Parts: sequence; structure tokens; C-alpha cells
Amino acid sequence: MKRLIAASLLFTAAFAAGAGELSLYSQPGFRGTEITLHGGSSNFRDLGFNDRASSVVVRSGTWELCEHKNFGGYCAVFERGDYPELERFNNNVSSAREVPGRPHGRWRDRDRDYGDNYGRDDERRNEGWRRGEPVILFSGQRFEGERIAVRSDLRTLRDAGFNDRAGSIVINEGRWEFCEHAGYRGHCVVLGPGRYGRLDEMNNQLSSLRRVR
Repeated sequence: MKRLIAASLLFTAAFAAGAGELSLYSQPGFRGTEITLHGGSSNFRDLGFNDRASSVVVRSGTWELCEHKNFGGYCAVFERGDYPELERFNNNVSSAREVPGRPHGRWRDRDRDYGDNYGRDDERRNEGWRRGEPVILFSGQRFEGERIAVRSDLRTLRDAGFNDRAGSIVINEGRWEFCEHAGYRGHCVVLGPGRYGRLDEMNNQLSSLRRVR
């Protein structure tokens, strides 16, 4: 297996020891060409790996993967673990960066600044994440607003008072299909475990969901 490590991403030994590590593979199931990042890259074209990733291993840290360079377009956060398939991101990743797993202090992403109080508010708001609910839907992007926990299939989110309201999703276990119409009809997407802070074309469009694996 060919392994690439971009020279521009190499840091001093002292820094790298505390940095996160992400490995991306050109084929599903952690096969094909491999590239390992420490700290991130704003443009995979510079690494010769643009739109090539099909599976990912997050060895340490928490990482945001985005479909466009400079962390633009559809993005999702991946915590430590193995992701043998990327679904929405298959051959569609152009940038990646390490982000705080539980934000504190101050950091910036493309949408907003998080102030010093964010970590405290986020801990209260997202307590359900730590309880291990299979799926949590949030009414706002970036896990804000009202939320509901989903433990089993829902043919219509009207029953939960959440039809066409979801703006972000946390999946703690399983692979789930999310559809724009009741009864699992219309445009649907399948997502695996992870945190999805933006739903793009599915934003405020979800009406049903079911576990597929």
C-alpha cells in the first residue's frame, strides 16, 4: 500500500506528539493509497488527493471533513474511529482540519465564532450525546435549538412534532436513512455514526427516518 505523508504537514516532534492524526484511503475498507494528516489541509489538490478519499481512520483527535477547499460546502465532524465507507463524502473530500471535540475557549470556523461560554452551554445542551441515544435531531445548524432523540424508525416526523425542522444531526450508532417525505419517500440519504452540523439540501426537509443497519 502506497503511503503518502505531505511534507507541508510535518511539524516538530514535540508538536506532533500532541496533534490529532487522520488517515484517508482512496478505496473503501481502508484499501488503496493512504495519506496521513497532522493538523489538516485546506486544499487536498496540493497533496494530490483531491476528491479521492473513500474511507477514513481517525486515529486521534476530532476532525472536520469538507467537500470543498478551504473548508467550504458540506462538512461533517468525525470522532476517533474507523469509517470504512464515507457515503456522502465518497470521492468528495477536498479539505480537512482538526477541531475541538468539545469546544472550549475560543475558536473559529467558517460560520461563526464560539466565545468563552460556548463549552459550558454546549455541555448542557448536548447531554443527550453522552447518554448514547441512537439519533438526535436538532432544529438548528451546528447542534443548536430544540432537539429530539430517536430510538426507532419513524414513518413521519409529524408524530414527534419535528417535521421539516431538522437542521443538524448526531448519530451515535447504526446507519440511518433520512428522507424528505413521510413513509421514506422522496430524496433520501444514508448516514453513519458521526456529527453532521449542516444538512445542506436536506436542511429543514426531513420527514421520516429509519435504521438500515
